[in-house]
Amino acid sequence: MATRRQKHLALIIARELASQLATATFIADADGALVFYNEAAEEILGRTFTEAGAMPASEWPSLFSVEDFDGAPVALADLPGGIALAEQRPAHARVRIVGLDGERRAISITAIPLFAHPTEVVGMVAFFWEGDGPGGE
Repeated sequence: MATRRQKHLALIIARELASQLATATFIADADGALVFYNEAAEEILGRTFTEAGAMPASEWPSLFSVEDFDGAPVALADLPGGIALAEQRPAHARVRIVGLDGERRAISITAIPLFAHPTEVVGMVAFFWEGDGPGGE
C-alpha cells in the first residue's frame, strides 16, 4: 500500500497566505512538486489550479513554457524557484512565458526558499507579475 506524504505545516500556511494575495503566487515542495498557485497566477498561466492540480516539476511545462528575451528556452533549474530550492537562497529573474492561452507574457519572478528550521528547506514560494514591476508594462 502506497503511503501518502503529508504536507509540511509551512506549506499549508504558505498556501493559505497565497490564497489571500492579489499577487500571483506559486508554491512547490522541497522536491519541486507544485503544491498550489493562486487565482492571480491562474490568470497568467491560463488554467485554474483546480484543473491543473498538484504535479511534479517535470510536468510544469504542461502549464507554461519559459524562454529568455531572445526566445531561448530556460530550464526549470535556472528559474528563481529552482535556484531557491537547489541553492537555498532567494532569486529573481525576468523571463517570458507562454501560458496555456497561447499568450506570451514578460514576467518578473522572485522566489524564496521556505525553511521549517535553519537547515530544513520544505519548499519555495515564487511571486510573479507581468512587466517590470507590480504595475507592469
